[in-house]
Parts: sequence; structure tokens; C-alpha cells
Amino acid sequence: MVTPAISLTGRALRLLSAREHSRAELECKLARFEEEPGALEKVLDALLAKGFINEGRVVDSVLHRRATKLGASRIKQELQARGIEPEVIAQTVSALRATEFERARDIWRKKFGVHPHDAAERAKQMRFLASRGFGGDTIHRVVQGTDDL
Repeated sequence: MVTPAISLTGRALRLLSAREHSRAELECKLARFEEEPGALEKVLDALLAKGFINEGRVVDSVLHRRATKLGASRIKQELQARGIEPEVIAQTVSALRATEFERARDIWRKKFGVHPHDAAERAKQMRFLASRGFGGDTIHRVVQGTDDL
């Protein structure tokens, strides 16, 4: 018994049912299934017109899942990888920078809780926060215990 091929729309809806995808992500994932030129573009245009593809929801989804764990730099990279417009990324990152110190401090408290006693421990804590995408000035303030803004 031969199973019928899933249409591009079906494939796109299946991907969108799992999580929010940007248009660029869907183009990349569905390009190999396009049988005639321009078909994928039409499907994505229709999904965009119906509101199934929404860049704002993609950004909100990333922020909801990742902002409590990552700094603005890492979130910016994730949004760029998803093909989000640069203007939207810039607005999102500027909003994240306003709360970056508090988020970094909360993450640091969960992981370490005490300020470093020597240079090796300080370097370890700083590397941890840097790997999470926090900026250098924020990292220094958190590790040194500087609570003033």
C-alpha cells in the first residue's frame, strides 16, 4: 500500500503545530519537498495571509523559552538564525538589555550563590555567564557583587 504524499501546506502546518516558525525557517525546511518552482512561495504566502506564520509570535516564543536562561547576545543569535527582521531583533535586544543585569544575577545565584574566593573561581563564574550570552560589563558587576545600576 502506497501512502499519499503530504502536501507542502500539510508539512508546513505540521511544523507549525509543534512550535512557531518564521517564514525563513519554513522555506529552509520545506525547500526539498517543493516539486514545482514557486509552489512553496505560494503556500507560505497563503499561510502568512491567514496568520499561521507570525514573526511576532516567533520572537515571543523565543523570549518566553530562553530569556530566563540566556543573555541578549545569545537570544540575538537565535533570532538571526530564525530569519527574523533586523529591526525587530534590534528592538527586542534593546528591551532585553534593560533587564540583563537582573537576569544574569538570578542565573548566577542559581548556579553559584557565593562570590568567588580566588581568580580561578572568578574565571569559572565569568566563563559560565559569558557562555550564556551576557555582556562583559554585566558579568563583572554580577561576579563582583556590584548591585547598583
